[in-house]
Amino acid sequence: MRNVLKRLGYGALAILGVILLFVVISFMNHTFKLKSELSILSPPGAIVKVNNHQMHVYTEGAGSQTLVFLSGGGTSAPVLDFKALYSRLSEQYKIAVVEKAGYGFSETVKVSRDIDTILEETRTALSLAGQNPPYVLFPHSMSGIEALYWAQQYPNEVKAIIGLDPAIPEVYEAYPLPSGGMMSFTSLGARMGITRFFPGIVDSSAAIMEKHLSPQEERIYRALFYKNTQTSNMNDEVNMIKQNAAKVAKQGIPDVPMFFFISSGEELPVENWQNYLISYIESVKKGQYQILDGGHYIHNTNPEQITEESVQFINNCE
Repeated sequence: MRNVLKRLGYGALAILGVILLFVVISFMNHTFKLKSELSILSPPGAIVKVNNHQMHVYTEGAGSQTLVFLSGGGTSAPVLDFKALYSRLSEQYKIAVVEKAGYGFSETVKVSRDIDTILEETRTALSLAGQNPPYVLFPHSMSGIEALYWAQQYPNEVKAIIGLDPAIPEVYEAYPLPSGGMMSFTSLGARMGITRFFPGIVDSSAAIMEKHLSPQEERIYRALFYKNTQTSNMNDEVNMIKQNAAKVAKQGIPDVPMFFFISSGEELPVENWQNYLISYIESVKKGQYQILDGGHYIHNTNPEQITEESVQFINNCE
C-alpha cells in the first residue's frame, strides 16, 4: 500500500510539475508576444487623461451631429468592434468611440466602476477629445445601463439612444453572473497567456467572423484581445453591474427618443431576453424597436440595416 501511495504521490508531483512548466512557458511566451505586438498598437484616436488615467477616444466623420458608441462588457477592442457600423454612418455624422478603462487602447487602472464614475469619465473624455453634446448614444449590451443613466442625469446632453441589443436594468435581476472566484481564475489564465493556445476564442469574435476588418486590423484586434481579455476593470464592472442597474431602475425611464435593435438573445444566459427589451421600449414615449436575425453583436451581423434605420430615426428626431 505504501508503494502505491508513493507512486501516486510521485505521479501527482510529476503532473503538477508539468502544469507549472506549461504555465511558466505560457507566461514567457505571452510576455514576449505582448512586447512584440506593441509595434502595431498605436492608438488611432486621441489619448486623454481622465481621473488620473489615460483613455482613448476615436473620432471620424463630419456633420453637426455626433454619435457616441459605448461598448458592451468585456469587448477587448471597441474601436474595431464597432467599425462595420460607424464606418457607414461617418459619411453623414461625426462619430466617437469611447474606450473605458481596461478596454482597447485605454489604460487598465484601479478605479471604481460605479455608474457615476463610469459616466463622468465618458463625458470628460469626450469633452477633452473635442466633442460636444447633445449626442446620439449607441450603447451595446451592458453599456445600455450607462446610456440610460446618462439620459436620466443629463437629459439635455442626450438627443436619442439607439440601442444595439442593449441591456436594461430588469435584465440583471435574472442575469446569472459568474462568481468572483471563477472570474479571478479565468483572468489569471488570461494574464498568463493561456488564451493564446486557444485561437478559436478570438477567431469567433463577430468583427472577425463577419469579415469586416482588413488583415492588419485583424492582427491589431487579436493583439488587443490577448492584452485585454478580462482585465481587472472588466471584472469590477461585472461585480458592480447589479448595483448600477438597480440605481438606474429606481430613476425610471428617461424621456428621450429610443430605438432598440434586438437580437434573438440565444447567445445570452437570460431567458426571454427579447421580452425584457420589448417590454421596456414599449414603455418609452418615443420608443421603437426592430428584431433582427443576428447575434448579440448585432452591429457586426446587421450593419447595413441598422445604418439605414438609424439614419431615418435620427432624421425624425430633428
